[in-house]
Amino acid sequence: MKALVTGGAGFIGSHLVDALMERGYHVIVLDNLSSGRLNNIGRWFDSRNFKFFRVDLRLFSDVLNVIRDEEIDVIFHLAANPSVRIGERTPGELFEDNVITTYSVLELARLKDVKAVIFTSSSTVYGDAKVLPTGEECVLEPISVYGATKVAGEAMVSAYAYTFGLKGLSLRLANIVGSRCHHGVIYDFIMKLSKNAKELEILGDGTQKKSYLHVSDCIRAILMTTEVHLKSNRIYDVFNVGNDDWITVKEIADIISKVMGLKEVTYRFTGGVDGGRGWRGDVKFMLLSTEKLKRLGWRPRLSSRKAVELAAIELVKELGVHRSVKSRPSRTHCLL
Repeated sequence: MKALVTGGAGFIGSHLVDALMERGYHVIVLDNLSSGRLNNIGRWFDSRNFKFFRVDLRLFSDVLNVIRDEEIDVIFHLAANPSVRIGERTPGELFEDNVITTYSVLELARLKDVKAVIFTSSSTVYGDAKVLPTGEECVLEPISVYGATKVAGEAMVSAYAYTFGLKGLSLRLANIVGSRCHHGVIYDFIMKLSKNAKELEILGDGTQKKSYLHVSDCIRAILMTTEVHLKSNRIYDVFNVGNDDWITVKEIADIISKVMGLKEVTYRFTGGVDGGRGWRGDVKFMLLSTEKLKRLGWRPRLSSRKAVELAAIELVKELGVHRSVKSRPSRTHCLL
């Protein structure tokens, strides 16, 4: 199999590249390196089965030029701007980074006669879901521009699949955590505590409760759903990818304080907006139903708590942050 991975130098993308290469795929990575890092995929640069092109996916002519002579069986489209918060300030940036890039990928798939496009969507497409755990059949009602761009992406993948005869698959990911993830709550807390080990600012009221999945479990889900979809008669399909449980933001702060060996950390909650959200568009409660995915034989190996703990350990080591873990839990104080 010859796979193209957009955003392949990024967090989830680079882990996917590792898994594909280890399984004997021929892999091409397209990344503009706006958030991706070459050292995430550096181990493969000397392999004859690997190619990397630095290119801006928003510029379709540039994409077509670098990939013109390459054969591709399947495209894993992970390239996107992962920042939900910027939608309130610069919605156009999310539109270009997430919607225009998806159009470019689908046009490439159409012109290159690609078998399938695998699109990493997001749990944010559901917004404030009326049903928890939230199944794939639930209404899509995003409350953030980021979530809206993912809905648009799903719709485009479905339309191209039915119109042009390629297979499409959308994977609605929960909060994915692990090594190489340099955004999100875990990274944010580690960086703040590395600068001030006595006080931690927490956006919102700390009661935000969501599902977290380690990237290793996420990659297994991507590979399994792709394999099943390629063999199925379905033209287009959707799967939730998340965990069976959830934890609060305050619990995450406790875990990271413990991993970093910090005692007597004062938590300063900003209070948030719209009932304690971290920012406008922040989904306060998220728990996906993964029953459809489980019917394929997939199960998460790590709970949300264990996933966060492992991710914190991985990132503390990766970032070179001082760490002196104690067996006893950290003592904390909370301020509003």
